[in-house]
Amino acid sequence: MIVLGIDPGLSLTGWGVIEAVSRDKMNSIQYGCIKTIPQMSLIQRLRIINTELQYIIDTYKPETTAIEELFFLKAAKSVAGVGQARGAIVLTASLNKISLFEYNPRLIKIALTGYGSADKHQMQHMVKTFLKLKDIPKPDDAADALAVAVCHVNTIKWKTKSPYC
Repeated sequence: MIVLGIDPGLSLTGWGVIEAVSRDKMNSIQYGCIKTIPQMSLIQRLRIINTELQYIIDTYKPETTAIEELFFLKAAKSVAGVGQARGAIVLTASLNKISLFEYNPRLIKIALTGYGSADKHQMQHMVKTFLKLKDIPKPDDAADALAVAVCHVNTIKWKTKSPYC
């Protein structure tokens, strides 16, 4: 199973593609970030996210997508921007008929570390361990996206198909 994990953001959208043979056997295929420039209009930025994500989907052909749910305690402006980026991401996956699963940050931490309040370093170390990488993935947004993908693999029921599409 090829899984595309996404950490949504307006300036940086982290993405990571993994191959999962089982819960115990996962390989990182590729990861990175979609970058937009704050000086661009919102429409231009969303178009870049859509275009780059479409390229990733066309290149790696994921069977499913896992995305981090929004979780903010800060500025409403940040929530609005990330929410709109997230909408572009969800729409792109939907138009490609790729099943989409959403995970909140606490569940992602539990799935990787067994502890819902794990810090960023613990999460990055577990991503490195699960995917048998030499180094912690950089930038942080890409590591977070890989964590979402690993969470999905650790959370799904392997014998059943997703009812969501």
